[in-house]
Amino acid sequence: MPEQSLPFATESAAARDVALEHQLAVQRARRPVDPLLSLVVPVFDEEETIDLFLDTVTPMLERDGIRFEIVFVNDGSLDDTFAHLFDRSRRDRRLRIVNLSRNFGKEAALTAGIDHARGDILVPMDIDLQDPPELIGAFIARWREGYDIVYGIRSTRHADTAAKRVSAGWFYRVFNSMSPVRIPPNVGDFRLVDRRAVEVLRQLPERNRFMKGLFAWVGFNSVGVPYERPERAAGTTKFNLWRLWNFAIDGVVSFSTAPLRAWFYVGIVIAAVAVLYALFIVTRVLIFGIDTPGYASLLIAVLLMGAIQLLSLGIIGEYLGRLFVEVKGRPIYVVEGIYEEASPKPPVT
Repeated sequence: MPEQSLPFATESAAARDVALEHQLAVQRARRPVDPLLSLVVPVFDEEETIDLFLDTVTPMLERDGIRFEIVFVNDGSLDDTFAHLFDRSRRDRRLRIVNLSRNFGKEAALTAGIDHARGDILVPMDIDLQDPPELIGAFIARWREGYDIVYGIRSTRHADTAAKRVSAGWFYRVFNSMSPVRIPPNVGDFRLVDRRAVEVLRQLPERNRFMKGLFAWVGFNSVGVPYERPERAAGTTKFNLWRLWNFAIDGVVSFSTAPLRAWFYVGIVIAAVAVLYALFIVTRVLIFGIDTPGYASLLIAVLLMGAIQLLSLGIIGEYLGRLFVEVKGRPIYVVEGIYEEASPKPPVT
């Protein structure tokens, strides 16, 4: 049987390759000769990183002959980030600032940047240069081959702590085991997205945003480019372990109902154990005449059931809380203003 199925598998793989090559050829023919690249950069309290980022990225893109704009999304910074960005934008018309009315979180800020980007292709990236800008050329090369999404794969994570590396590995395993949408391991938001995929992203209405999952959900032909993730160039990260934990919970709950379904099976197991234990007690008392002291076992059973009920209520509450947020229909973000070259002076704060 294995010998007979091997030719069929080979033919099937060859057919898939032919179909994929046809899809890529169709998209290659539609690619603009001189595309506009939109870099989307969410920022929060990053005043000390702005000059380093722009002095690194801008000459690199100019050297490669790439037509570009940089869309900074100021996510309610409390320092002089906005003033610094405004000063730089007055000297470079390719810079635009989407200034949010308060801090809405990175996922909302990234959504705002996607909504306001004008480019044929879009690359979200962090301002700390842990997303290496020299990889953008490789992204564009794969995009010209016909791929709609080209994502960066962190081949090594030496810049991360051991705890973060371990927790990240477990997150990808747990998420992909629960969710029908698979996220490639060690892939963040750093990627190139074609305009037609961007337009699909803009149609997604949910308020609880998990962008890694949404990028994967839209589908399209995708390919990865490995890279070594360097250390942060300047500033400090805004993500501690607690925020990363909550971020992971948001991702799982946003893309899977497996935690809810799991409690159905937990209930079946507990019910079966209760029935078996009841039969055991009845047998001991009625057949063997052995009295069973009940206070300790009863207390343990009550505490166990109470803990299980509280845990299950907490999981149900996570889903109900998300329904509550979605039903209210509030906007994902609020824009205070959009500032670019020839814009009026920013308001006094």
